Amino acid sequence: MWIYLSPHLDDVALSCGGLVWEQTQRVDAVSIWTLCAGEPPDGAVSPFAEDLHRRWEAGREATTLRRQEDLASCEVIGATGRYFTVPDCIYRRGGTGNVPLYASESALFGPLHPLEAPLVEELAAELSRELPGEAEVVCPLAVGGHVDHRLVRLAAECLGRPLWYYADVPYVLTQRDELAKLSRTGWRAQVFPISADGLAAWDKAITAHASQISSFWPDLHSMRAAIGAYCLENGGIRLWRATY
Repeated sequence: MWIYLSPHLDDVALSCGGLVWEQTQRVDAVSIWTLCAGEPPDGAVSPFAEDLHRRWEAGREATTLRRQEDLASCEVIGATGRYFTVPDCIYRRGGTGNVPLYASESALFGPLHPLEAPLVEELAAELSRELPGEAEVVCPLAVGGHVDHRLVRLAAECLGRPLWYYADVPYVLTQRDELAKLSRTGWRAQVFPISADGLAAWDKAITAHASQISSFWPDLHSMRAAIGAYCLENGGIRLWRATY
């Protein structure tokens, strides 16, 4: 069994959709566990979150909408989905006045807020309880540095078990130098070939996340071109392992 850890309700489809489809075609059981899939807390969201809602053409129902998109995406690639209760970072609050912890684009790619150190431990404990011992676990490399991607990686690395890592699309499309650094520091990649049918399923799985396309590409044609070029460049999808 393969379990992919996804920060948000689209990251595995974006980064590994073709590979998940190939695995499920071989009758491998695949489950996508989305860690930051919880509902926003009560009360108003930040102006930054409101701006994102407008881009996604969704209001406070954005998380519900994105879960529906994820279920459709999972159906395309044959995976099951599981949703944890931590909200997306754009909704998380804390400190004096219970203020938003990540209220700007720059904050999304800054350091994890110090108040969230316990959250890493809580997620690690939940994963440790729930993950089957025999499962192959795949987590994000956190290419690009998004705080939720870092959060998931940190929690996974607390488990003390072997991990596979995936490169985070779309960030890796413009930050390939981070993968070059991995190769120089003792990491090894395994290439998993993706067939034409697998690439088509990958595109369809991403397309199911309709609210998110405009966050990364001007249109579906641009997305398909980018994913196709990335797949061709790598000979499929690469998963990474640390060898130190």
